[in-house]
Amino acid sequence: YVELAKVQIFGGSPHTTAVLAAVLDTLLKLLHPVMPFVTETLWKTLTGGESAVVAAWPEASGFAPDPVATQRITDMQKLITEVRRFRSDQGLADRQKVPARLSDIAAAGLSGQLPAITSLAWLTEAGDGFTPSAAVEVRLSQSTVVVEVDTSGTVDVAAERRRLEKDLAVAQKEMATTAAKLGNDAFLAKAPAEVVDKIRGRQQVATEEVERITARLAGLK
Repeated sequence: YVELAKVQIFGGSPHTTAVLAAVLDTLLKLLHPVMPFVTETLWKTLTGGESAVVAAWPEASGFAPDPVATQRITDMQKLITEVRRFRSDQGLADRQKVPARLSDIAAAGLSGQLPAITSLAWLTEAGDGFTPSAAVEVRLSQSTVVVEVDTSGTVDVAAERRRLEKDLAVAQKEMATTAAKLGNDAFLAKAPAEVVDKIRGRQQVATEEVERITARLAGLK
């Protein structure tokens, strides 16, 4: 919410500032019994009040949760997270803006949130002559949003290949290490079940990483 609020505040929304202030005031009061010193200092500094000790205890707002808004925020979080992961896979630096086109954003119910999505995913609206070089599909609650980006001229292909090959070697080593342990009958007979499960989990993660990086290398031109 803080990240979303930044976009709204920069857009000149006074309501967002009021919500942030109200939430922070409530949080400081609720935390005061277990974190008295830091919350007292913050609350007095921010409000100018006498003391959080004698401040009115927060009361429930009486508003029921909004399921539509809740789902919309969940979809936004998923979309932004997946685009950021996709950007990383493409070798783009954090906050490096790239032209993008988002398809079916209206069907996902997120048209009104497009400025926040592009800002937090570090994208810019595609203009005339846009030629996408990569794309990712993100399945949301109501539809699948396709995000196309143009990374031409933004990625050092040789450096990115070296980075991916290094990451691939690490993942392959992890696969080999976990496979050796899981293939050792003596180890499996002695190791606690939770240890074996943890190693299986590591092996699964390593396998997925090898597949992801291999696919990325194959698509790197």
